[in-house]
Formats: sequence, structure tokens, C-alpha cells
Amino acid sequence: MTTTADMTEARGGGRLVVDGLEKHYRLDGAEVQVVKGVSFTIEPGTFTSLLGPSGCGKTTTLRCVAGLETSDGGAISLDGRVLSTGSEHVSPDKRDVGMVFQNYAIWPHMSVYANAVFPLQVSAGKLPRKQARQRAMEALELVQLDAYADRPATALSGGQQQRLALARALAHRPRLLLLDEPLSNLDAKLRDTMRNELRGLQQRLGITALYVTHDQSEALSMSDRVAVMNGGRIVQEASPKDLYFAPTDRFVADFVGRVNLIPAVVRDRDANGDALVEAFGTRLVTPCPAGSGTGAEVTVTVRPESVRWHEASVDRPNLLPARVARVEFLGEIVEYEAEILHERTTVGRIVARGAPMDSPAEGSSIFVELAPRACRVLAA
Repeated sequence: MTTTADMTEARGGGRLVVDGLEKHYRLDGAEVQVVKGVSFTIEPGTFTSLLGPSGCGKTTTLRCVAGLETSDGGAISLDGRVLSTGSEHVSPDKRDVGMVFQNYAIWPHMSVYANAVFPLQVSAGKLPRKQARQRAMEALELVQLDAYADRPATALSGGQQQRLALARALAHRPRLLLLDEPLSNLDAKLRDTMRNELRGLQQRLGITALYVTHDQSEALSMSDRVAVMNGGRIVQEASPKDLYFAPTDRFVADFVGRVNLIPAVVRDRDANGDALVEAFGTRLVTPCPAGSGTGAEVTVTVRPESVRWHEASVDRPNLLPARVARVEFLGEIVEYEAEILHERTTVGRIVARGAPMDSPAEGSSIFVELAPRACRVLAA
């Protein structure tokens, strides 16, 4: 039996480069550009997610990489081999990629084994029967379905069907694995389990993966890099942690998790280069990118879990008097909304999250702390 290490070594490669990708459609007689100069690189053995709302161009980008769509501009290459440009197009079966679809695309009239082996029997690199069987069974073993090989595919649970779709994509040992929202049809608990299994399998095999999702928790928990798309463009690409805590774009800050967006005006800078901004009728200290001069209108962002509260005033920067307007118990956390007060008048609201055993009471007067290092400034 071939080992996982042998499979990884046999596969090799997997560096994907997408450069200036463009794609147009004709809708109702008009030409609509859905992918607008998208560029990114995925290094071998890493996991990258395209994250964004419906209609942002992420699935079209994935389908162009797979060869299921013909691009209208730019170039796509895998390990230096050009797969498509505006004038040439390598067919999907010759791209050395595996793909897992949102609906799994399982053949219901076939057994589990027949589903896994089928691509090896009809692809351009068709394998001899004995070798094809060995590859298919290895793939089923990887996803813990080898004991179900003779079972009808329709007798599998949703999670097992997702694994079967993955096994079928891995059976021919592709250089690149493409996944189009493969967990969206699963219930919440199974989705959490399967994303851990999928990420673990990708890491064990060392295969390069490109994953499309609208679920920010999936993208953040599974990826080495995340590219956020909006309106056909990548607006920010970064590690999950940098994307979450240091967004460079208002859309990214708002789309990736919960966030407080506080309108402010830059008034000065301190000796550390941090900005003194006016917000809620007072001055806050926050890191601020170069180029935001005095008088600039900006947005201060702070994540709810970074907000702290105190029963009494303490000697710390960015401390704001507040009244608790709402407390919501969510199980593992408590979310509360605080009305920010200035001269006893409500001037804004802050949403905060914390441990369930440490939350203020609804209607109580508190002080909200926005730690300077938890704040970020975005240009208006």
C-alpha cells in the first residue's frame, strides 16, 4: 500500500499564479465584467481561501482556474505551465487539478468505489484497471471510507458524501485541489468537524488548495492566506490574523467578523506616532497609518471582544462613560451594547463581547475601555 508520504512525493509541485485575471459575461444584451484584474499566488503545500459575498467573483475565479470557464484576460499558470491566457485555454482534464463542488456531484447510481475510481478510468491519463483500483482505494482510505467501498453512494450521510467527493478529487493525485463551498450543505456541527478534517488532510498530504467560501469562520480557521473579494476585485490579501485585526479596507473590517465602526476626525499625533482622534465628543489614542493628516475624516475600528468594561473610572486611555442598553447571552459568550455618554447625553453605541460570567448588568452605568492597540484607523 502506498503511504501518505509516498502520495505527497508523487504529487509534487502546486505553485499557482493568477495574474490580472478578467472574465466577462453578456447579460440581457449587456457585457458585465465579473472578475476585474484579479492577481494572487499560492505557494506549494499551502491553503488559500477566496472569501466574499455572493456575486463578488470568487466562484468565477475558481472556475477559471479549473478550466470550466474561459478567461477573457490575464494569465493562469501552475508550476510554470501556462493554463490559460486571453488567447489560449487548456481543457480541465489536462490541468492536473482536482475539484470538489458545492453539491458534491456524487453519481447516485454508482457505488462508493465506482465514484472514486471513475475519473481514473475516463481521464486523459487513463490508468490500467489494477493501478486505478489501488489509487481509488488509497483515496477512500485517506477519508476513512474504504470500509464503505461497496455501499451505494446514496446510502452515505451528508458528511460521508462530502468525503467521497474529496476522495474522488484526490484519487489522481492532482497538483492543485479546488474546493467550491464544499461544506455549505452540512449542518453547523458537522461543518465544524469536516473543516477540521479537511484542513488536517490537506496538511498531511502537503497538497496546494484553493478554497471558495462566503463564511468568514471557515476562511479564518482553515487558511494560510485569505483573499477578500468584493465587486470582482481582491480588496485585501493577508494571513487570517492580520486580516481580522489589521484590515486595510472598511469593507474587509465589516465583512470579516463583528466590528465597531466609529466615525472620527484626526486632531493630532503623539510622540509615538499614534493619532489623537476626536470621537464621541472626546479624544481617543489609536495607531494611524501615514497619510491621515490633521483634520482628516477617518473610521476607527475595534472588535467587540477587544472592548473592556469597568465598574468605576480607572487611569487608562480611551476610557468612556457608558450605560448598558442590552445584554444578550449567547452560551459561550455574552454580547452587550453600551450607549456612550458625553455630558450625560448619548453620543454613540459600542458592541462588546466577553465571558458569560463577567458581564455588566442591563441598565447599569459603566466605563468602556477601547485599548489603543486594539483600535485601527481606516481612511474615510
